[in-house]
Amino acid sequence: MSEPAVKQQSTAAFYGQAVASFAVALGATAAGIFNLDTDAWVRAFLGIAVLYLVTSCFTLAKVIRDRQEAGELVSRVDQARVEHLLVRHDPFQKDGRPPTS
Repeated sequence: MSEPAVKQQSTAAFYGQAVASFAVALGATAAGIFNLDTDAWVRAFLGIAVLYLVTSCFTLAKVIRDRQEAGELVSRVDQARVEHLLVRHDPFQKDGRPPTS
């Protein structure tokens, strides 16, 4: 009747690549800001801006994931209701009442 829920997980290689990519990007940006030929307050401002951007990206990713998971839950509840109605429906019943168990 119903299919078991499949939990999707990333492979260890994909996870490692994502972490390494994040570390390289953040390190390169930090090195670039540190080596700028400008005043310290400009470098500090750019550093804070980068940290704000990173935290905003994490928050956005979490919100998108939470919204997707909530949509999947609603979809599963709707599917269970339809399956329940189909199980209770007997097209050969003449008076339209659901079958008794």
